Amino acid sequence: MDRYEAIETIKALLGKDLVPLAHQYGVTIWKSPGRKNKGWAGHVIERYLGLPPSSAQRPNFGSWELKVVPVKRTTKGLVVKETMAVTMIDPGDVALHPFEESHLLAKLQCMVVAARMFENVAETASALYCVGFFDLSDYYLYEIVKNDYELARSAIRRMGLQGLKSEMGQYVQPRTKGPGHGSQTRAFYARKPLVAHMLGLQRITE
Repeated sequence: MDRYEAIETIKALLGKDLVPLAHQYGVTIWKSPGRKNKGWAGHVIERYLGLPPSSAQRPNFGSWELKVVPVKRTTKGLVVKETMAVTMIDPGDVALHPFEESHLLAKLQCMVVAARMFENVAETASALYCVGFFDLSDYYLYEIVKNDYELARSAIRRMGLQGLKSEMGQYVQPRTKGPGHGSQTRAFYARKPLVAHMLGLQRITE
């Protein structure tokens, strides 16, 4: 299944509550009280498409990558609720490879991005709002994201993971991933404006 076929398949879920589907597919929303499985909605859609969850750095459908992000209604309209993890940071790999050869670019060039409605903290309901593709084909945006990556790469080559700061990057930031403030695991995250651009909620222009 290519990503265009996947998008058409996922469109059948638009407006439908993903919570009952999570129960149907055996996807855990709460690992324990107060500890949410943040990727539950993505796992639901993966199961719907016939693929078990994967954390591999290669695109999880071979030629494309699925991402599901929450959006919420505010007095200013529909907004992205949080940043989006794109790919884990292997410091040795990042130090060795420029942006053109990076896992970050490989992921951003072949995405299917879907948004689900965030209704409440308890996640008692969450309907699929939209789905589309993103491939970083815009030259202006490509150059900014490339600079974000190369900034992080330079910091890693000089100081290792300790050189990475969440303040880095205009649209893609290197940030701690995992429980606890002492986590040594890092990932590249798309900041909210980039996620909004991916979803067509707010365009990034020169």
